[in-house]
Amino acid sequence: MATLTIRDLDDDLKAALRVRAAEHGRSMEAEVRDILRSVLTRPSSGVGMATRIRRRFAGDEVELEPPRRAEPARAAEFDE
Repeated sequence: MATLTIRDLDDDLKAALRVRAAEHGRSMEAEVRDILRSVLTRPSSGVGMATRIRRRFAGDEVELEPPRRAEPARAAEFDE
């Protein structure tokens, strides 16, 4: 098991962590371990966000025309 030290933790954040740990009946260390485990563990499906987006829009082909310019492009002007 590894040890992790977190320095300069905001007092309000520490207080919120203490309250959350008490609500779950755990120590602050156990609460942090649970938070990290829940955030860093991938879902069992193994399907990531990009795959879900690709599946959602599969087959939807959209062709867009760029808008016409009202006036020709010109170089930027910088006043000194």
